[in-house]
Amino acid sequence: MTGRRRAGVRGPDLGAAAAALEAGAVVAIPTDTVYGLAVDPTRRGATDALFALKSRPETLDLPVLVGSIEQADALAGPAGLSPSARRLALELWPGALTVVVPRRGGLGWSLGAHNQTIGLRLPDHAVARALCDEVGALATTSANVHGAPPCTDADAVRRAFPPSVVVVDGGRCAGAPSTVVSLLGDAPECLREGAVAWSDVVAVIGDGD
Repeated sequence: MTGRRRAGVRGPDLGAAAAALEAGAVVAIPTDTVYGLAVDPTRRGATDALFALKSRPETLDLPVLVGSIEQADALAGPAGLSPSARRLALELWPGALTVVVPRRGGLGWSLGAHNQTIGLRLPDHAVARALCDEVGALATTSANVHGAPPCTDADAVRRAFPPSVVVVDGGRCAGAPSTVVSLLGDAPECLREGAVAWSDVVAVIGDGD
């Protein structure tokens, strides 16, 4: 395995999760919002398994968690994060903000219906970032069967999904969902307002007027 290891967050659960991710399996991880289901999108069939496990329609693209702004920059195209996306990253990451941006050319990850764009987030949770540091960026979705409430603790995840899903127990995670902003047009668009106020987004990058 490659990448940096963050002190204080590595243990048996984290090691098992990293190994499972590298094998193409689905794992459940704590985040700064709720528990998430995650896969390594570079592994063949991993995102298909995630869609199937959650019964998530493939019309709903999977967002991607990253461990650093540099990791996000490598996934955005055509030449990294745009100035607006970079300002948001510098001001509001790590945190519950997902930015939808053009995807880097040649990045053939199967994240859903839109293969030219990607939703990126740097979570404010040491465990999630440590896994991204070690394994790479992770395709994720909230830990619940589609349409059911998200799981907010490890026991709830274990009840909802089969034992084959490795669960990293990070205590209770019951934060508000991330705010999702599209930076694909001339002006930023709020696709979902969540933990980060839309007014804070506008304060950083303006409203496009």
